[in-house]
Amino acid sequence: MDQIEKMEEAAEKDRLEYVRSIRFVLGALHRSLLGWMQWVSNPDIMSKFTTEDLAQMHKKLCEFTRSFVEYDLEATKKGEERGLVAQKRVGRRRRGEAGVFYI
Repeated sequence: MDQIEKMEEAAEKDRLEYVRSIRFVLGALHRSLLGWMQWVSNPDIMSKFTTEDLAQMHKKLCEFTRSFVEYDLEATKKGEERGLVAQKRVGRRRRGEAGVFYI
């Protein structure tokens, strides 16, 4: 958590720093999800929680997941749009369009 906070507060981030930070944050999320999956898959651990605890976990995780997946869809769409533009440019160059001359 301290490392994430330091990354958030760092001034003058360049593109590489943003990529490094995103990679770190997603890695932290991945490790957390693995831990959650271990807990949920273990009846001995889950039996320690009350129905109210489980309801609260369920609600919070559904809210978080919905928000994350909605953002994932936005980011994926943006990436596809930018990727398609780049592919079209490359395709035109290969065909000799857009002022590029191949011998």
